[in-house]
Amino acid sequence: MAGNTLNSLTLHVNALTEHLLERPVGRTLVAIAGAPGSGKSTLATELARRLALAKRSSIVVPMDGFHLDNGILEERGLFHRKGAPETFDVPGFIRLVRALKTGDEVFAPVFDRTRDLAIAGAVAVPPEVDIVIVEGNYLMFDEAPWSTLAALWDVTARLDVPMPELRARLIHRWLALNHSRAVATRRAEGNDIPNAQRVVERALPCDFTFDGQPHPGPNLPA
Repeated sequence: MAGNTLNSLTLHVNALTEHLLERPVGRTLVAIAGAPGSGKSTLATELARRLALAKRSSIVVPMDGFHLDNGILEERGLFHRKGAPETFDVPGFIRLVRALKTGDEVFAPVFDRTRDLAIAGAVAVPPEVDIVIVEGNYLMFDEAPWSTLAALWDVTARLDVPMPELRARLIHRWLALNHSRAVATRRAEGNDIPNAQRVVERALPCDFTFDGQPHPGPNLPA
């Protein structure tokens, strides 16, 4: 299982890297989308490493920095749904992506899972960075206002992990925090798994999918 996952990751990174190296040098926005637990952070980090080996500058910007604060979620009765599409500052995130396209220096927030809060201005994206890799659940998501993002990306990729595997990974996340099996399962099934199903059901077509093979999309010829 681990070997198959590693092979899939390698194939996907190879396809993305080759495609990006064929593009002209200049600001390129890459979206790595997929359900929670699908491996977006791992893929984004490995892609950045491979680009560095090829002497192309890149940086990873996570979408999770735009989680709404817990206080706001409590006021709106959404704390129990944290991570759902409606629990993010979507207009703020869209403004960030548009700013990234300009090539000017941009500062982005990150999410600290240990403290369960976003940290403003934690990632600096200087003008000389060639490729910005953005990773998040809802980057290619067919619900307004998230769907506005689709036209802003230069290259899009989606990790298409089967729901049974996603379920196991999402439960494991809670187990890793020393919760009992019953509590971990309840937490995952109460919020994480419904969010994952929503991402899968409302996914927009991407240029690349998890198998590493390029598919016809808005930026690739059929």
